[in-house]
Amino acid sequence: MSRRLISTGSPFEKIAGYSRAVIDGDFAFVAGTTGYDYATMTMPSDVTSQSRNCFKTIEAALKEGGFAMADIVRATYYLTDARDVDAHFAVCGEVLGDIRPAATMLIVAGLYKPEMKVEIEVTAKRRNP
Repeated sequence: MSRRLISTGSPFEKIAGYSRAVIDGDFAFVAGTTGYDYATMTMPSDVTSQSRNCFKTIEAALKEGGFAMADIVRATYYLTDARDVDAHFAVCGEVLGDIRPAATMLIVAGLYKPEMKVEIEVTAKRRNP
């Protein structure tokens, strides 16, 4: 199977030289995804909404590549404020509670824009039917 690039259609992907996801064989590598709401073209102010939006974008990229959320084997979370961890983890539990990928949480000094509170990246491995 050849390498396939998944795009959200954002012009930023070309400018920054990245893809939302790269599908390579049975693996999907989803780039760091922030909480932008593509339906309203806004960034919510709270980490709960941002985390949910991250997972919506990740799920859409995985689906386009022929993967399911249940295929996620690794997740990395970047938060800008340790006070937001519990709210973020509550969303992770809703979305990944039964999947339980290997995961890492990092508190970082900042993300690309100051309104960004969380960024999530995942790796998925296609399950054999």
